[in-house]
Amino acid sequence: MTTAEQTFDVVVLGAGSTGENVADIAVRGGLSTVLVESDLVGGECSYWACMPSKTLLRGSEALAEARSVRGAAAAVTGEQDVAGTLARRDGATHDWDDAGQARWVEGAGITLVRGRGRLAGERRVTVRTPDGDVVLTARHAVAVCTGSRAAMPPVEGLAEVDPWTPREATSAGEVPGRLLVIGGGYVGCEMATAWQQLGSTVTLLQRGDRLLTGAEPQAGAAVDESMRRLGVDVRLGTQVRAARRDGAEVVLTTSAGELRGDEVLVAAGRAANTGEIGVDTVGLEPGEYLDVDDSLQVRGLPWLYGVGDVNGRRQLTHMGKYQARQAGNAIVARARGERVDLTDWSPFVATADARATPSVVFTDPQVAAVGMTSAEAAAAGLPHRVVEYPIGDVAGASVFADGYTGTAVAVVDTEREVLLGVTFVGAGVAELLHSATVAVVGEVPIARLWHAVPSYPTISEVWLRLLETWRG
Repeated sequence: MTTAEQTFDVVVLGAGSTGENVADIAVRGGLSTVLVESDLVGGECSYWACMPSKTLLRGSEALAEARSVRGAAAAVTGEQDVAGTLARRDGATHDWDDAGQARWVEGAGITLVRGRGRLAGERRVTVRTPDGDVVLTARHAVAVCTGSRAAMPPVEGLAEVDPWTPREATSAGEVPGRLLVIGGGYVGCEMATAWQQLGSTVTLLQRGDRLLTGAEPQAGAAVDESMRRLGVDVRLGTQVRAARRDGAEVVLTTSAGELRGDEVLVAAGRAANTGEIGVDTVGLEPGEYLDVDDSLQVRGLPWLYGVGDVNGRRQLTHMGKYQARQAGNAIVARARGERVDLTDWSPFVATADARATPSVVFTDPQVAAVGMTSAEAAAAGLPHRVVEYPIGDVAGASVFADGYTGTAVAVVDTEREVLLGVTFVGAGVAELLHSATVAVVGEVPIARLWHAVPSYPTISEVWLRLLETWRG
């Protein structure tokens, strides 16, 4: 086996969407860059997360929207074509073929090395490839963008029953007869919704007393009610104590008794993919999230960056891409010897991680949120007031669907009179979110928001009603 050595300005470990964006920014800044990937180029989002999961959900969502409009509902005379939905999901993932993504990498002027990469000391990465080992040396920076994986709770026997992780849940070729879901966060709720609507009998087990615990309580309550209406058996306050296989069945021992299913999905959080990438060679702890500053530089190692899920700051695809843009800018500037401004909202720091992270849970109803929840504002000791308005009372909502129900919640800083956070719960509210994100990021004063006139009749008119409720 031969060993080749190559030198680049930047080495990026992990060619998911985060790594691709770091590499793209670096190349656009004039730096030679290499991407190292042992799996599919494009990463988790393209093949096992965002794209397949939302495609699995979209058919049921479209049917629900049609059925909620009198006149259009009469045209819905059949049920969803499950095989067609699964085939559409396969198309969204390009049948798990990354040739198109690899072509993009090449076209962007980025070198791609396929193989398992590991840090091997300062600015060095070794890659085990089918043709031999490759040693990559970085003149300026190494960016670790290896992401995260599903965490396995310390439940007796759980790892041995061959459980589904989100990867299997989004790529399964057949609908399981009975699906047990462990975890009531966004992955658990989305996949419970998707597979129940595709024909599975789903039981969701949540250790806490509500779903979506990081969201406003109204969101978790609405999703809970909806899933029960769909037929999901939602069990709150339920601890999973052991798991075993009984023939083809999965058997869970819980605080509420024994449950049996054909598959069990573990959706109980994420863990950093740093266990096998050689972080110990630079004094870091394998398996731990990388501790980074706001420019995504690993503390104490000015040549090393931890970008995306691997730092544990905000584990969302769009936030990984955002961090990649900021880190890429910082890498380029430092390589040129330029000053990197670390103050909030500069081109080099990921301020939105802490102040204005947007997210959407694609359940029925959707939950779209940005910034702080009321609980987070209270924990931070910020003077605030919560303003709430039923979206169904807006004229545009009655046009969108008969009997529309939903909620808008705004958290307002009472001293500065700017928005700290906004949450929308209801059908189609994902498309409202960016307006809220702009308002939160821009710290737009309430007095100026009065002049942002929503079009009539649209659901966006809820903005006016929130302001009127604030005024009293």
